[in-house]
Formats: sequence, C-alpha cells, structure tokens
Amino acid sequence: MFSPYYAWARRRGSADPENHCALNVALYGDIGHRWSMTERGRRSISRSANQFLIGPSAMRWEGGDLVIDINEITVPVPSRLKGRVRLTPSAICGHEVALDPQGLHIWRPVAPVSRITAVFENPKLSWSGAGYHDSNWGAVPLEDSFESWVWSRAATRHGAAIIYDTVLKGGKSAGFGLDIAADGSVRTQPAPPRQDMPTTFWRMARHMRASRPFRITSLLEDSPFYSRSLLRLATEDGEADAFHESLSLNRFRNPVVQLMLPFRMPRRN
Repeated sequence: MFSPYYAWARRRGSADPENHCALNVALYGDIGHRWSMTERGRRSISRSANQFLIGPSAMRWEGGDLVIDINEITVPVPSRLKGRVRLTPSAICGHEVALDPQGLHIWRPVAPVSRITAVFENPKLSWSGAGYHDSNWGAVPLEDSFESWVWSRAATRHGAAIIYDTVLKGGKSAGFGLDIAADGSVRTQPAPPRQDMPTTFWRMARHMRASRPFRITSLLEDSPFYSRSLLRLATEDGEADAFHESLSLNRFRNPVVQLMLPFRMPRRN
C-alpha cells in the first residue's frame, strides 16, 4: 500500500494491484537492522486459497500454521535474507472493523495471539516468542481517506490489547480499543487518554493512547512518513511490551517523499 510505483500507475489510470506485490521483512537486534521490500510484477506472483508466492519467497497455511519462506535481498546495502518464519495462532479471529465511516477500509486481527518461531540461514539466527497477524484491505488508497493514524498492540496476560487512533481527511478523529483473548473473543474498549511522545529525527509527531505510564525502549523505524517503536507499558498485570506505529498519509503523498521511496523499495519487473 506504500508502493510509489503503484501510486504512479494510478495516476496514469493503468493500476493493477497484482502488478505491485512485495514481501516486507525487517529484522532488528544484535545483528543490526536488516530490511527488504522488493516489489515484483504480476508475472512473478502466484496465489491459491492457501498459498501466495512472490518471486523467490512464499507464504502458506500448513496444518493451521502460517509458514513464510523468505528469500530476499536487503537494501540499501545488499545482503541475503533467507529463512523461515512459522506463526501458530492460539485462535483465528473473525472480528472486522471499518476504519472509516464509509466502510471503505477494513481491518481484521486475524491471529492476534500467536506463537512464532524464526530460523534464518542468512543471517545466522533463530528465536521464538509472541507473534501477531492482522490484515487491512480497502476500496480506495489510504491517503484518500486518512490524514494519519496511530496503532499499537500490547501483549497481555490474557491475550492482546490493540488500539487504533485515526484522523480522517478533513481532520475528524476516530479510534477504538480492543481486548482480544487467546480464544479469539473480542471485547471493545474506549480508547484510553492521549499521551504525547517525542518527535523522531524526521520530526514525525507521535502519541500513544494509554491510561498508565509507559516508556519508549527502542525506535525501530524512522522515516519521513512512518515510525515504528517498541514500548514498555504499565498494566494491571504488570509491565507489558507493545509495538507502536505512527503513519502520516499527508507526508506520504508529498512528491518529494514519493521520490525517496524507491531507495527502500526497489522493483523487479
């Protein structure tokens, strides 16, 4: 959905979504930061009910597990990313939420409480822990409906807590909170109070919806229109880790930002 090539094709009136597919992989840790997001055309993809192939990489459902085989090249410094990630959901969640009043954008927390194992040949590493899988789809581009949004997902003792906080085109705010149990059951919660966060190097404005104190433990991604952070939250059950993202669609549509994107997202026809 952040493809500059797809945005340029839409302006020409010849945009085919399946001609703009990519598998985004980001690794953080002692090995440093590894990133790949190579876009490929229709002739490099294949899909069925249980499998999706994108060039040399693929994802498939296998015995209730989501298996992702990764074979990509990093940017901007080229290196091989090769490994397998297996996500085992505690339950599949059928809950869907319209993110805008017109229902043009839908979000679904497919497997909000999962276990994950990852084994990589390049770089040589492996780990296991908590996993998460959701899905977004829409009838129009995100930047046509939103100015910005903030999303966070925290692991809790009983499952996961998820918050969406959006600003629609025109400046109207909307948001919601969900508590999702390990069995996939969903309980809607009002969004907690807003707490501001420091801006990033790229001057991205950030905030978090939280009723208790939190601290930023790591800034994982920092770009002109997007940031991803790792937080540590205080909860009723003690401290919990949370992923947090801030997205500015106003910045994303800026022509200068669009020209910068190919450096992080090369394309192979």
